Amino acid sequence: MNNLLHIIVIISYLFALVSAAAQSRCVVVADSTTHIPLPGASIFDRQGAMVGICNAAGKSPLIAQASYPLTIRCLGYKEIVADDIAVDTIFLPEVATELLEVVVESKQHRVLHMLAYVREYSSLSSFTDTVFMFREKMVDYMVPQDEKSKFAGWRNPRVLKSKSYYRFTNANGLDSVSDECLHHYSWSDWIGIIDPPTIPSRLRATDLAADTLMGKYSPVELWLRNDDRIMVDVNVIADTVGRHWVPDFAEFFRRDVDFETFKLRYNYDNVVGDSIMPIDIAGYSLNIESNGRSREMFMFNKPTESFFVSTYAEVYIIDKEYITVKDARKWQKRKFDTEALEIIEPAEAPVLSEPVCELIARVNEVNHLEQRLAMAPDLRYIARGVVKQNIAERAWNLFKQMTGISHYRMNRNNERNWREFRDEQRRIAHPDTAQ
Repeated sequence: MNNLLHIIVIISYLFALVSAAAQSRCVVVADSTTHIPLPGASIFDRQGAMVGICNAAGKSPLIAQASYPLTIRCLGYKEIVADDIAVDTIFLPEVATELLEVVVESKQHRVLHMLAYVREYSSLSSFTDTVFMFREKMVDYMVPQDEKSKFAGWRNPRVLKSKSYYRFTNANGLDSVSDECLHHYSWSDWIGIIDPPTIPSRLRATDLAADTLMGKYSPVELWLRNDDRIMVDVNVIADTVGRHWVPDFAEFFRRDVDFETFKLRYNYDNVVGDSIMPIDIAGYSLNIESNGRSREMFMFNKPTESFFVSTYAEVYIIDKEYITVKDARKWQKRKFDTEALEIIEPAEAPVLSEPVCELIARVNEVNHLEQRLAMAPDLRYIARGVVKQNIAERAWNLFKQMTGISHYRMNRNNERNWREFRDEQRRIAHPDTAQ
């Protein structure tokens, strides 16, 4: 009888797996013109959460039917919403970026200053809690063109203006929003502009070509050239050779942080000849999924609690300008009025999804003044609580401090308070043994 029951349970389990697989499927994302697969394309479900990233063949992982309609994003391409589960191939049309012409006025203009718009989606999850964040930022970069200037500049994005929207959920039904969070867990601030890479020989002297740089087990770099536009998809964790794209992550790789996904895409436009210049960059995106198993990641979780961080971000370069080192130093020291600055969204940025728009609307409806008025006042702020002393009292207190009397009393009071606290905790933890 027991063997029959076990067989029935196993058959039911296998039937459930087959049924779930039948309701899930993969999609392939490709360029609508060339039909070349787009590795690194990101798939978002109906709630705006990321459900998969396309591999080197442009193929997504299994996606459940309940996740539809899907939103497919890939930097440099128009965003597509797919609501038909029967469609197995999705073609994205390319979006041409239009930047103002950059004019170099003289040889003294040796520093490239770039302004960019950043859009990112990040989540921090434990086994019970999730914090989802949507953020928009205006950032800038200052990239020296030669070492003679002795000006380091900055290649990682410097935040000029930022707006964040958070949603907090847990297993107990909590669903709250805010524009603030005590913890900074996004990866986007650690990735910036690197030295221009060398174009593979297969892409030189041609208008349409692709090339793959293999790592030990899988592709590290996938190159695609279409006329004067070049796209590079990088799988950083496929091999150590991919780490030169993220020089500031060296310390994280040495720590107890597992990167399950680490993919980058760099778009270059108006590339002339067989080399890429810093001025050619049009934008980049990043897909990072990590599992931090210790306090060393962000120093706020319990040592034994695992938590997961995922970040998807798109960076659109909206302005470029060569300036002098003198002007660059002035810009570096400049103090910005963040209230006066505006966040400029480029025309090629896709329309925000409905779940993100709902989150923004909820956060904007939060009445901070009403919340502050509803809080119980701290009595310490009602009055100054200052007691005046005469000269004799001040002299006596100074004497006690110099002779150690006050220090002795403080230690004695601390020891007594600690004993009382420890005994109380023991009574709470073991009420049966309390006398």
